Formats: sequence, C-alpha cells, structure tokens
Amino acid sequence: MRIISAKNVIEHIKALCINSNIYAPQELLEDMNHAARDEKSPTGQETIKLLLENYACAKNKKLPICQDTGLAVFMVEIGRDVHIEGNLDVAINEGVRQGYEEGFLRKSVVCHPIDRVNTKDNTPAIIHYHFVDGDALKITIMPKGGGSENASALAMLKPSDGIDGIINFVVDRVNDVGVNGCPPLIIGVGIGGNFERCALLAKEALLQKESGYNDTDIKIANEIYARVNNLGIGPAGFGGTVTALSVKVASKPCHIASMPCAVNIQCNAHRVMEVVI
Repeated sequence: MRIISAKNVIEHIKALCINSNIYAPQELLEDMNHAARDEKSPTGQETIKLLLENYACAKNKKLPICQDTGLAVFMVEIGRDVHIEGNLDVAINEGVRQGYEEGFLRKSVVCHPIDRVNTKDNTPAIIHYHFVDGDALKITIMPKGGGSENASALAMLKPSDGIDGIINFVVDRVNDVGVNGCPPLIIGVGIGGNFERCALLAKEALLQKESGYNDTDIKIANEIYARVNNLGIGPAGFGGTVTALSVKVASKPCHIASMPCAVNIQCNAHRVMEVVI
C-alpha cells in the first residue's frame, strides 16, 4: 500500500490550476494548426491565426488563455493500492483555492444558483473519482468556461431514433448555439448509460485521444464532424469551414427502452492538464 499525503496533493492541484489556464495543450495546438490549413475562408484563417497568437502570448507572458478561467473540473483516478493520508476532497478544493488566488485567476463560482453570491475562491470544484489498478494517483483538470458549458445539452431519445436521431440532435444543438460556444469547437458526445451517466460520458469524451473506440462511434463522430463543418459558423462565428476541430464519441450500454444522448461543447480554449503522483 502506497501512502500519498493530502498536503502533497494540494501543491499539485495548485500548479494544475495555474498552468492549465496558461499553457495550451499540444493536441490543441496541433488541431488548430491543421484547422488553419483546412479553413477556406480568409476571415476564418485570420481568426485562427489570432487564436494561435493568443496561446503564444499567454505562454510567454504567463497570462490566462481566456478571461473565463473556468469552473475547475477534475477526473481523478485512484489506484487500489493507494492510501490518501488526509481528506482528498478537502485537499483538492484547497489546491483550487490557492491556485486561483495565487495565479490571479478569475473566481467564477457562486454559492447558490439563485442568490448568486460569489464563493470568492472558485470552490467547490467538480470532482469525479474512478478506481483503477495500481499504486498511483492520476489527476486531470479541465477548467470549463461558462459559454461552452451553457452550449451543452442532453436528450432522452427513443431507440427508434437511431443514428440519425443522435446526429441530428448534436448538429442541431451546435447550430442553435452558434457563436456562443466559442468555435472552433471540440465536441464531446455521450451515448447510452442513463440520464446522469450519459452527461458524464460526454464530458469524458472530451478527454479521449480518438473519436470513438468502435466502428459505430467512429461513424457517428465522422458524420457529425462533416455536418457541423458544413454549417458555415466558422472560427469565432465569422463564417468558414472549420466550426469543429474534432468530435469525440463515447458510448455505454443502456436500458432497452431508452437512448440517452448528451453533447458537451468545449470552446477553442480547450485547457487540459494532468499529473500522476
């Protein structure tokens, strides 16, 4: 049994909060450079160029990529041979508090959806735990801005809606939100499970390296990608042929009477970083 101190976790979380908001992940930079070559609209090309300059400026000046430094969302994989010495929930939230304070990051969390009183430290974070084999603790952060999260949606489709129903739901949603998701987008699609599992699947899909892990998921992802990029929304909504950088689909078994489908939209500030302790 390997022991990991909660104090150690705090320091790593603090660094994740700060650095994920400053440094664009390599996958995003590669996707954006591909988009710059694929985009047919001169205005769209210029917009992507400006976004790439923004990433470089953030890195060089140690400033946030976006003014919306997001709700701190964590995916935590806990090895079955790990013992956390202390309270992991408390440690993660303390790391968020310190990171958002010391990094001068915008605090965007309110205590109650109606009263709207700011917690003033960007806590509580959203934390999803998964138990895995091994003796390591893997923590992935994905700061999630309000605009892209508001663009997301879930539908309880009928099994008879089939693949076309899934594709139409996702494409229609992207078309409806238009510029509000801050394109070019990464689109995470969850299919199956139940109401709450499907929403989490869509968020987990955003962290996948590939667009689906079986032939059906890949087919759905490719069709959504093609149709979304034919909508003409383009980078930052100025028109063009690149509205989506990628579409990633994740699926799970579901009840015979239902076919949940969720789409989690991610903006062009796709901030993801992980640490293994």
